[in-house]
This record gives sequence, structure tokens and C-alpha cells, in this order.
Amino acid sequence: MTASSHQASSETDAPLPHDTLVAIERTAIVLARLAGAEIVSALGGRRDVRYKTREEGAWLDPVSEVDHAVEALIRATLAERFPDHDVIGEEMPERPGRGHDVIWAVDPVDGTTNFVNGFPLFAASIGVLHRGRPVAGALWCSTSHALRAGVYHARMGGGLGFDETPLDPAPDPAVRRRLAGDPHGGAGKAGPYDLRKTGSAAIECAFVAAGLLAAARFAAPNVWDVAGGIALVEAAGGEARTRDRDGPWRRLERFQAPDGDLARWRGEIALGSAEALDARLGA
Repeated sequence: MTASSHQASSETDAPLPHDTLVAIERTAIVLARLAGAEIVSALGGRRDVRYKTREEGAWLDPVSEVDHAVEALIRATLAERFPDHDVIGEEMPERPGRGHDVIWAVDPVDGTTNFVNGFPLFAASIGVLHRGRPVAGALWCSTSHALRAGVYHARMGGGLGFDETPLDPAPDPAVRRRLAGDPHGGAGKAGPYDLRKTGSAAIECAFVAAGLLAAARFAAPNVWDVAGGIALVEAAGGEARTRDRDGPWRRLERFQAPDGDLARWRGEIALGSAEALDARLGA
């Protein structure tokens, strides 16, 4: 199915049609599964790993040939199904639909450091933005609430799903002290929560949506790290908040970049229920 109708910019913020959102979510699920299959097939093999940066003698930001292969596969599929849409990917600079209202934000392997070290917490993240607003997402995760790999997914106006089955994210009420993702892990005061750091922003977003984490906070993610996860969290009844430097937290309605290019967006993000975010960030 090809659905590439361009949504022209206007002063009104009309939502995408329901049928288009359904087609987008279905495609996002397909892409996440394709990515997961590629990642799994590469496990246990010898990988070509390079590092983007080096600081004070330490190699940082690894990337493997799997990252490139997965993103190329995702882009090829999108070129068939939504050829007019824009794509922002972590590994490739091409922008096939620059200026389009719909942007696919793709992180082919989120948690690459974990992946190349064989530490089994990583994901493939597919997020879809309409005029900067997260409207759909699908995250293949190496593990899940079901103790297996699978795809969490959602679209605006729909509920949270896992492998195309509705998922109730309600936590166990008997658990009185819950977990929260934090960029510093167990450092600092946790308040009513025990803090965790997984090494994958996408995994933490999915776990917030699924109710495994009450909230998660990220110091300076890129848009492709969290776009899909925000869609999941909002579908599960949570919200996203952001702030500029050390300013006040505010609800994130849409991503905005000073020059209009969301590929350059960086910001501090926190996700979770309103109650958990008030407790973690201060009401």
C-alpha cells in the first residue's frame, strides 16, 4: 500500500486522517520488525565497529555496519510506501522529502554500545512526526515486559500495543517503590523511586509506556532517540516534558528547532505519568 499524500502546511493544525495514521503505524511496525530481524541475525558474528568521536583518549559513540544496513533497509521501504515523506536518520544524511509535514525519525540501533558489547539491552526506534508532533511510533526492543523481543507500537488516537495486541500498561499496585530511568543511574537523590540507566533511550521510553518504569529522563537526546517513544508514552496516558538549559519544565507538544531543521534538535526530555514527573522534576 502506498500512502504519500502531502499534507500542505497552513495556519490550521489539521491532524492527519485516521486512515493515514493507521497506514503509518502499520508501516512503522513492519520497519521495526525488519530492523529487529537484521539486528538479531548479526548477533554473535564479528562486527566492523568504528567510533564517531574520541575525547581524552577514550573512544565514544560507536557505530557498526549493522546500523548502516538497518537504516538503509528502512529508507528503502519508506521510499516505496511513503516516497514524499521526509526521513531523519542517525546514520545517513539524506533527506528525501525535506520540507514535508511528515518526518520519519529513525534510530536503527539505539544502544549501539550495548549491542557491540553483547549486552542485551538495545532497540530499533521508528518515530513519525507531523509538523513536529509525535503521531506514531514503533520500537523493536531486545527484551520487554514479556521477557522476549518484540515491537511496542502506537498511533495518535489509538492505544498502546505490543506485537499488534493491545497492552494495558497499568503497574502492579502492590509495588510501592517503583523504578525511574535517569541519565546518571543511581547517582543523586531518587525521592520515591529507585533509579536505573539502561544505555538505550528507546528501551527506556518503551518501558515507561509499558509501565515498567514510572518515568525516564534524558539529558540531551536527539529527535530520533525519543520521537517514537513519546508517541508510545502518550498513547499509554503519559506525557513528555522538556526545558531549555536549567529553565522550567513544560509539556512538549511538538519538536521545534531554531532553524526549522529537526535533525539539529537537541533538548532535555522527561517522560512518564504526570504524577511521576511531578515527583521527579518538581510540580
